[in-house]
Amino acid sequence: MLKHLQEFGKYIAIAGFRNVKIEDVDAFLERARNSVGKNVEIQFFDAELVASWQHLYFAALNALKAFENRGNISKSLGVEVLLYASAQRQIRKATELLGVKKGLKDIAVLMIGMSANEVKAALNAVSKVFGGRRDDEVLELSQRKKVAIRRFFEISEAEIEAAANGKNLEKALIDLVIERMALLATER
Repeated sequence: MLKHLQEFGKYIAIAGFRNVKIEDVDAFLERARNSVGKNVEIQFFDAELVASWQHLYFAALNALKAFENRGNISKSLGVEVLLYASAQRQIRKATELLGVKKGLKDIAVLMIGMSANEVKAALNAVSKVFGGRRDDEVLELSQRKKVAIRRFFEISEAEIEAAANGKNLEKALIDLVIERMALLATER
C-alpha cells in the first residue's frame, strides 16, 4: 500500500513479508537500512501484533504530527512510529515488544519518503534483503492475531463490544488499537 500524506508532503508504504529469515537482528537492520538509502525512513514490526495496515498508517501520522509539533521522544521518525504503534513511551520496551527479533518469520515494514518513486524503489530494494516473500496478508487480522493483539494492548471484551456499536468486531479491535495510540499522544 502506498499513500500520499499531503499534509506532510510525504509518501508512505506499508507492506508485509512472510517467511523472512532473521538470524542476526543488527545485521538484518543494517543491510535493510543501507538498501533504502538516506532519503527514506524505514521501520520494521512483528506482524503478529500489527492490527492491519491502518494500525501502522495511524502510527505514522501520529509520529509525523509529533515531529511537526516538536513533541517527539525519538530523534528518528522510524523509531517514533514504533513508539506509537506499540503505544509505549520507552524506546527499549517498544523495540522488545513490537520490533523485529531473531527467528521472526512474518514482518511488517513501513517506509516514509518525500517521493512516491523513492518509496517504491526502497520497498523493492529492501524486499531483496529479506529472503522471504511479499505477502500483505500478514497485516490482516487472523483469529490468532486478534488474541495476541487484545493481550498486548490490554483490550477487554467489554471494550470490544462497546466499540463495535454496529461495526464488525475486527473493525472495533482496529479502532481500539488506534485509540490506544491516540492516548499516547495525549500523555506527552
